[in-house]
Amino acid sequence: MNTTVLPAPTTAPAPMSVFERYLTVWVLLCIVAGVALGQMLPGPFQAIGRMEVAQVNLPVGLLIWVMIIPMLLKVDFAALSQVKQHWRGIGVTLFVNWAVKPFSMALLGWIFIRHVFAPWLPADQADSYIAGLILLAAAPCTAMVFVWSRLTGGHPLFTLSQVALNDTLMVFAFAPIVALLLGLSSIIVPWDTLITSVLLYIVIPVVIAQLWRKAMLRRGQAAFDAALARIAPWSVAALLATLVLLFAFQGKAILEQPLIIAMLAVPILIQVLFNSGLAYWLNRRLGEAHCVACPSALIGASNFFELAVAAAISLFGFESGAALATVVGVLIEVPVMLLVVKIVNRSKGWYEAGLTTQAKT
Repeated sequence: MNTTVLPAPTTAPAPMSVFERYLTVWVLLCIVAGVALGQMLPGPFQAIGRMEVAQVNLPVGLLIWVMIIPMLLKVDFAALSQVKQHWRGIGVTLFVNWAVKPFSMALLGWIFIRHVFAPWLPADQADSYIAGLILLAAAPCTAMVFVWSRLTGGHPLFTLSQVALNDTLMVFAFAPIVALLLGLSSIIVPWDTLITSVLLYIVIPVVIAQLWRKAMLRRGQAAFDAALARIAPWSVAALLATLVLLFAFQGKAILEQPLIIAMLAVPILIQVLFNSGLAYWLNRRLGEAHCVACPSALIGASNFFELAVAAAISLFGFESGAALATVVGVLIEVPVMLLVVKIVNRSKGWYEAGLTTQAKT
């Protein structure tokens, strides 16, 4: 079997920023702050919750844009021309992201929410929890995968091309897959609200980000990189503010049943390990280089949780189980993905030994 081995990146992996590395800590602090503020100041938060137009909460909509647009500035859609050079890895990425991941999460949600944990979960929120898990799985990672790829020495052009392709497909595939899986789970979702979410949280931010990106690049790459560095904290700040709002509304449910978060984390954890392992193994079987297999496995495991949170709020509301389920994805994202990074780094010898064996045969 012929193999195509790409040259490994020449630059050393850059370390994660303080905000990236301790994202789980910040989320935990937001849980405490949100629950406390929601109990102490219910009036102001209820007023924020009522600031809606066409089922879209305006403060959260603004925060989501501030979250998403700086991340989308990193995506160069011209990188789609690189796809043909890494077609095996791209094929694995697309297969896992769109044909396996959403459907496996729907199955895991049905197993754990409707059966295993059903006696300990509020029955009236079961559908909403499953919906949140599906929304989380149907949104492939956009920004954080650059961090994970960097930590594994992933090939930068492949990482960029697979993110650009996933973002393009998300415009067309996110709404139909979510609607299909929610329908199969007997969860009714109004199409107009779902389409509005796609327009607000995918299409419009992508257009704004690309126009802004082109304007900044006219000043040169150095100026563009410096601007990205200045803008990057906006995403984290907006994410944390959104989480405080969410947990202010979820405070009562969490205080009454604090184990809900742990129970929701179980199917998410299983899904991350399953999808990353499947993508990693398939790339090895197909003869892709380790620096391609790593970002392919990582994007198959992580999620575009900002989009999932926004869609859950638009579709089901602040106080819904769907919103809580997507936030649990944020909570466990960093420690679980760092575990996956550690696994693929330590298994590099095993991976490349398999490529050598295939080449000989």
